[in-house]
Amino acid sequence: MSRTDAPPLPEPLRVPVADSHTHLDMQDGTVEEGLARAAAVNVTAVVQVGCDVKGSHWAAETAAAHPSVHASVALHPNEAPRIVHGDAGGEGPRQDAREPGGRAALDEALAEIDALAALTHVRAVGETGLDYFRTGPEGMAAQEESFRAHIEIAKRHGKALVIHDREAHADVLRILADAGAPERTVFHCYSGDADMARICAEAGYFMSFAGNVTFKNAQPLRDALAVAPTELVLVETDAPFLTPAPYRGRPNAPYLIPVTLRAMAEVRGTDEDTLAAAVYDNTARAFDF
Repeated sequence: MSRTDAPPLPEPLRVPVADSHTHLDMQDGTVEEGLARAAAVNVTAVVQVGCDVKGSHWAAETAAAHPSVHASVALHPNEAPRIVHGDAGGEGPRQDAREPGGRAALDEALAEIDALAALTHVRAVGETGLDYFRTGPEGMAAQEESFRAHIEIAKRHGKALVIHDREAHADVLRILADAGAPERTVFHCYSGDADMARICAEAGYFMSFAGNVTFKNAQPLRDALAVAPTELVLVETDAPFLTPAPYRGRPNAPYLIPVTLRAMAEVRGTDEDTLAAAVYDNTARAFDF
C-alpha cells in the first residue's frame, strides 16, 4: 500500500459525530464523495474552514449547498503578513493569488470576511490567531492586527471564533483576554499542554483534538485531553493534514474521525459511544447548528 493512497474506511461509529475542522477544498474527490464517505462511518456534520478570501467564499457556498456542511471564514494567520508584505509561508496550497498591498489590502480582505460572517450558514470566524512557526518577527504585527479584527468580527455577528495557535500560546491567550473572547471560542488542533488546558477550561474555551493526538511523541497532548472537561472537547481532522496513526503521512479526510475519536476515548477512559455523543453535542453548541 502506497503512503499516498487513502486509508480504508474504519468501522462505523454507532453514535453520530461531527468533524469540527476540515478543508474539503484541499482533498481529493468531490465534496459529495467526501461527505458520503463520512456519512458511511457516522460522521454526519463537518465544519468547512476557509483560510483566505477565496477559500472563505468557497466555504460559504459549499455550506449553502450542503446541509451537513457548516462554514467558517477567515484569513489564516499566515495570510495577513502575506497580504501586507508578500511573505511566503502558510499551510496547504495557495488559494488566493492576491499581490502584497499593505494595510489597505488587509483592510479590504477583512471587509470581505466581515461580509461573509453575516451569512446565516457561516457559523464561525476562523481559523485566525497566531502562527510563530512559519511567520517571523516581521510578520507578527500584521498577524496580531488580523487576529484582533477577526475577534471583533466574530463578536459583531455572534459567531464562534476558531483559533489557530502554533507556537504562540501565551500571546494568543493574552490577546483573547485583552480583546475579550467571543462567547464561543474554539482552539482548533489544540496544541497546548495540560496546564494550558486548565486555563482554557477556566475561560470556557472549547478544545478540538486532531489526529496528532495519536502520534507517539504527543504525550503532552494526551495529558491535556485527559484533563479537559468533557463538555469542552471536540474532535477534528484538519484534513488533508494530521492523519491519525496508523495512517500518518497518508491523506486525511472526515471519514477518519472514528480513528481519532476511539484513541481519544481510550485516553479519557470512557467508551466511544459516550464520547461521540458528547462531542457531537459540544460541536453543535460551539457552532450553533
